Amino acid sequence: MHKFGMIALIGPPNAGKSTLMNTYIGQKVAIVSPKPQTTRNRISGILTTDDAQLVFLDTPGVHRLRGKMNRFLLESAWNALASSDAVVVLVDAALYCAKPQLLDKEIAPLVKPVGEAGRPVLVAVNKIDRIKEKDQLLPFMARLAELWPEAEFVPVSALKAKGTDELLERILAHTPEGPQMFPEDQISTVPLRFMASEIIREKLFYSLRQELPYSTAVEIEQWDEDSREDMVVINAVIYTSRPSHKGMIIGKQGANLKAIGSQARQEIAELIGQKVHLELWVKVREGWTEDPGFLRAMGLGE
Repeated sequence: MHKFGMIALIGPPNAGKSTLMNTYIGQKVAIVSPKPQTTRNRISGILTTDDAQLVFLDTPGVHRLRGKMNRFLLESAWNALASSDAVVVLVDAALYCAKPQLLDKEIAPLVKPVGEAGRPVLVAVNKIDRIKEKDQLLPFMARLAELWPEAEFVPVSALKAKGTDELLERILAHTPEGPQMFPEDQISTVPLRFMASEIIREKLFYSLRQELPYSTAVEIEQWDEDSREDMVVINAVIYTSRPSHKGMIIGKQGANLKAIGSQARQEIAELIGQKVHLELWVKVREGWTEDPGFLRAMGLGE
């Protein structure tokens, strides 16, 4: 018997969805950062074992923020439910044990739409490694059970890979039989160009402060594997919504942009197994976060 399934990873921003997927795949497929709403597109990670193949659908964090881009992010999250065989909802146990008042605000709104999808639901109670007083988990888990009486609950630490094997067993229990759909060595359905743009965006998240990373987008304009032997030439554009932000991204005498490029180049080279020549450009595109055409061109809402 062989199993094949699509598993949607749903949850509030910064709950650990990308970290969990990367842990299962064994390498970084989705970018991560300590800042919420790092994930913008629905990104897939493919886990292949002897008996099963699972396609994890990492989704943007579910939130109530306004604006066209945020609406597109929510569309991407809800669309994943329709194509999934099971749903894993990730919740930040450390956050809600410390601030229980946020539980009803951030988790309760997920219950109805996830339930209406008619898929088996597993709740991964994440970041348990950050909770020193384990007795705090009891009232938290009790409240989760009230909100989600039909769900299964598995305490995990996605970062430390604790409880993830048990969670995987529960996921497989709800995975239908089916043949393998992807080659064994394929780890994602997204193209390398997209993964490269995400790596650049991740470096932006780490190098820029406060809200600035949220006003940036990255597009690969050129991917040339032919003009230089044993080297891929990549030209990428960093879009920012305000002229004042352009100088911050570039930095004094170009130092910040150079550092972003150097870090991204090394990681992209590791990803594709070839030397990389990376050139970055910064362009101002005012109001891009409210431009539906541009947002769809960047793959948001898919």
